[in-house]
Amino acid sequence: MAKSQETFSKKEKEKLKLKKRREKEEKKAERKANSQKGLELEEMFAYVDENGNLTSTPPDPKKRKVINAEDVNIGVGRQAPAEPEEVLRKGVVTFFNESKGYGFIKDAKNQNGVFVHINGLIDQVKEGDKVSFEIEMNHKGANAVKVRFDIPEKVKPVAKVIEAPAAVVAPIEIEPTAEIAEETKEENKD
Repeated sequence: MAKSQETFSKKEKEKLKLKKRREKEEKKAERKANSQKGLELEEMFAYVDENGNLTSTPPDPKKRKVINAEDVNIGVGRQAPAEPEEVLRKGVVTFFNESKGYGFIKDAKNQNGVFVHINGLIDQVKEGDKVSFEIEMNHKGANAVKVRFDIPEKVKPVAKVIEAPAAVVAPIEIEPTAEIAEETKEENKD
């Protein structure tokens, strides 16, 4: 006896084709049954209510509002200019690998970590150093540049001026004693 020419996989493929064909015919029949041909124009309209939702009922003419076309703003409105950020920032070096040439600085203002490369250093730094730096943005994010040691500003002494009473300010005449007179004469000779 001869074996059947059809294999198991061929039979399975045929079954799938037939199944897909039946599903397609069923969907076609369903669309024809639910077809809305012949509806009147009024039944096909959709309306937008005051909240922006689609509805089948027409809007109430009493709630109508008049809007000027000039008042409609399409796009993004003008924004107030952003406050310029501080150019010079301060922070602490949290990590620095000298062999690889990079590290991170913890910004004192917002506690964010900022990447620093050895090319952005002015002074040699190590972990724990307090530094000042500038931030430069690139395609990978914030980068610290012009990194140098943070030198605290020196506190300038403030001279306090005290006004003295007029009696103390008046010049006082002192008569030189004999010893002071002799010393000044000797100094003048030299």
